[in-house]
Amino acid sequence: MTIGAEDPRITRSRALILDAATSIFLARGYTTATVDDVAVAAGVSKRTIYNLYTDKDQLFRATILRSIAVADQFSASLARDVCSVADPRIELPAIAARLAAAVLAGPVLPLRRLLVMESNRFPDLVAEYRERAPEAVMRALAELFSALAASGHLVLDDPVLAAEHFAFLVMGADLDRGLFAATTPAPDAIEHRAVAGVATFLRAYASTGADAARR
Repeated sequence: MTIGAEDPRITRSRALILDAATSIFLARGYTTATVDDVAVAAGVSKRTIYNLYTDKDQLFRATILRSIAVADQFSASLARDVCSVADPRIELPAIAARLAAAVLAGPVLPLRRLLVMESNRFPDLVAEYRERAPEAVMRALAELFSALAASGHLVLDDPVLAAEHFAFLVMGADLDRGLFAATTPAPDAIEHRAVAGVATFLRAYASTGADAARR
């Protein structure tokens, strides 16, 4: 084992605990959930949990921060991908479908529900999540649309507003529904709505001069 590396057994226990904690906190909320519940769900002793996390507060924070880290990695990956977009008509549908699937079918939506439930108790976690996940995605999209406007592919005055329009058209309605019910749209429905949203976005923002040049 590498010097300074965590014991693999501890790493495995930590993953089991955080997986279980996510399910328990989502199902019962912070107040009702107990460390005993998490221990049973994870198949570990309560002492093991307390050895890794001093109390329920720290366990909840670790659960949320792990989810934020996953969202952070996706945001960074998306930011890298959008920097290489040359033709929005060809490339935006795939980006939109990927973004919508990650938010609506992955761990992001359950995380948002959990943060909304406990926003008054953990406002710092809500702020950190917003900065590192949805706001990071919006910044990447705004930078993309600004670049595409400069190259003549899009016509817009406010890239931030354009990014907001794009995000809502691609997934906003399903995201709103998902905050009130633990339901997930079918993968084909997610992709269909995302692609349709891009088509609507381009009808509003695509440069007619760019269209004419391609014809």
